[in-house]
Amino acid sequence: MSISESAGDSRRLAVLGGCGGIGRELVAAARQRGYQVAVLDLPISLERHPTDPDVFNVAVDATKDAQVTAAFAQLDKHWGGLDGFVNLCGFMHDNQPLAQIDPPVWNEIVDGNLSTMFTASKAALPLLEKGQNAAMVNASSGLAQFIRPGFGAYAVAKAGVIALTKTLALENAPTVRVNAVAPSAVDTAFLRGGTGRSSEEDDVHLDLTAYINAIPLKRIATPPDVVNPILFLLGEDAAYMTGQVLWINGGAYMP
Repeated sequence: MSISESAGDSRRLAVLGGCGGIGRELVAAARQRGYQVAVLDLPISLERHPTDPDVFNVAVDATKDAQVTAAFAQLDKHWGGLDGFVNLCGFMHDNQPLAQIDPPVWNEIVDGNLSTMFTASKAALPLLEKGQNAAMVNASSGLAQFIRPGFGAYAVAKAGVIALTKTLALENAPTVRVNAVAPSAVDTAFLRGGTGRSSEEDDVHLDLTAYINAIPLKRIATPPDVVNPILFLLGEDAAYMTGQVLWINGGAYMP
């Protein structure tokens, strides 16, 4: 067994957005590696995707600052700290050129994909400071730098996540490591609007055939493609990494 496979033993991990496609896969994989896991997500998401009894659930709307503060207070009371925090919070909106986006829609996208990251990070840090070899991993997107028309507001928010990650990494070293993953499209409900915001049977907001043809590895990403790099960043094998971004895109973008 490698260091990374054994590193989860008894470590306390909170996953914001743990009911989503990537989140569910991450929770299962982390538990297999011995992590104690808490899932923070919308009440409707927890209802649609109930977790096992040994997973600690906290219902929270991450766009509501008071709910985020209360959620992490529950975690602190439950565990007395955190060793890992993964922030998967975010959603995709209908594609629109920037000139056509109404300000309320812009605010919704930026708040839901960036402001939530700030609020949750701020609430998680005091718990991580009480942990052992603590690590935070934020979910950005390849669109943060690999710009495509129609995704402007989302791209701006996810670029902000990278800047937020790097700033947190500098400001909280050496106590807490902070890194990010930046996937391309992943075959989950996210492509249909997001878990808790849409049906997982809705149409995908993407021409999959054209998309796959543009990927050197000739397939769309699946949740394990993202989960394994997240677990790497949480574990001891990444102990000398902070402020970094792992681009997960099948070769479509090579920064």
